Amino acid sequence: MAKTAASASAASEIADSSLSCVLQIGQAAGAVWKTLDEQGALSLAKLVEKVGGNRDVVMQAIGWLAREDKLEITETKRGRIVALRVAEPAAI
Repeated sequence: MAKTAASASAASEIADSSLSCVLQIGQAAGAVWKTLDEQGALSLAKLVEKVGGNRDVVMQAIGWLAREDKLEITETKRGRIVALRVAEPAAI
């Protein structure tokens, strides 16, 4: 069954809004990385505050970086602390 021009346009808009969302998360991930690099380990609340923007997007960015094994997240009695994972030197 062929797509109509309207359904093709709607699919294109959905893809564009998805891309925009992914770009927002990517930009937030960069801001999270930079903030942690400059200020060291922070609580989730402080990190979200310092990065600014939409809390949900910042949390998604943290999840993205954590999934890529770029972050160390430590549980404490008061909450979670987020820090950049220290890269181990490559073996020669």
